[in-house]
Amino acid sequence: MISTRKKKRDNPYISFRYLGIHMKLDPGFLLKVIQGKHHLAKRSIAPICEFFKFSERESRYFEVLVSYNKAKTTSDIKLYFERLMALREPGARPVEEWQYAFYQKWYHSAIHALLSIYEFKGDYKKLAMLMTPSITAKQAQESIRILMKIGLLKCGEDGIYRPTDAFVTSGERWQSAAIHTFQKETISLSAQSLDVHPKELRDVSTVTVALSTKDLPEIRERIRQFRQSILSLENENAPDTVFQVNIQVIPLSVTLGGDQ
Repeated sequence: MISTRKKKRDNPYISFRYLGIHMKLDPGFLLKVIQGKHHLAKRSIAPICEFFKFSERESRYFEVLVSYNKAKTTSDIKLYFERLMALREPGARPVEEWQYAFYQKWYHSAIHALLSIYEFKGDYKKLAMLMTPSITAKQAQESIRILMKIGLLKCGEDGIYRPTDAFVTSGERWQSAAIHTFQKETISLSAQSLDVHPKELRDVSTVTVALSTKDLPEIRERIRQFRQSILSLENENAPDTVFQVNIQVIPLSVTLGGDQ
């Protein structure tokens, strides 16, 4: 969207009233849209695209962008983000798209962790067979490509691929949607593990307990401390296996009111 500063710099004679008339929008409402206080209605998209002389592709991108900014559910955020990526210029794949791809499959993070203890020199078939459940050589190759693109891997002069100190951050809107997909995949893997892995290689335990919702912050803090204690084990013994540790706390009932 055009900013107030840009409007004044490019043409000091253009006012929000002028823009509103030509875009068929109330000037006050337009100002609130630019300030991020309101969203555009679908009927406003066409006149705005016409005013800025957007191409057909640019108009479609703008329309999806409006929908993306208005999306509230994780599934809608994921849907519109992927549509935005599909509408990018051919050949242009921004880093954020590769970061998004990183969270789409469980084995990207697993391979990243594995290569800190396994000397990989390009044998994708063998790398694929080291995953459990196993993946295809093509999937392993694509995973390496993604990890390289976002800077999580580098290939040394000796031909060995090693993890870097870089990391993929989370917290942004699209990343939250991607992480949601990643978490669903890893939870599904935990269920599969009950059937495919011997008890000696897994630990799946559960507890069902009645607590106050006010205890949830304390539970989160204890889980955070537990995660940190698990991470510290990396330095105690020589790693030889990649594990996925899922800690799940979910409500199994509605919250009861004081009069129930």
